[in-house]
Amino acid sequence: MSGPDLKKKREILFSKFPPGQVPEAADDLQHLEAVEVDPKYEKRSVGVSYELTDHTLRELDEHLVEKGFHLDNTLMTKLTRALIYYVEETQLQNIGAPERRIKSSSQE
Repeated sequence: MSGPDLKKKREILFSKFPPGQVPEAADDLQHLEAVEVDPKYEKRSVGVSYELTDHTLRELDEHLVEKGFHLDNTLMTKLTRALIYYVEETQLQNIGAPERRIKSSSQE
């Protein structure tokens, strides 16, 4: 069950410090299955495209943070991120998708 509304295009913004995170993060994300990556150096961000049934923005963000990347934490970015997390989770619940993780190494 794949519709056009499940294909997501998002931008992951990085903090100014440390500099040079975009190429490394883009390289890291390219190793994940079913993620298209588009580094945007001038905007200090990485564009990502994925199917909601494969990934969520929260999952990708958490993956990057675990790897030591520093995401942008300005208020606007945090609000946008929270909204996207909520919308994606709601959409997944609405289609009855099971919760999943990239890897099982993160035991809370």
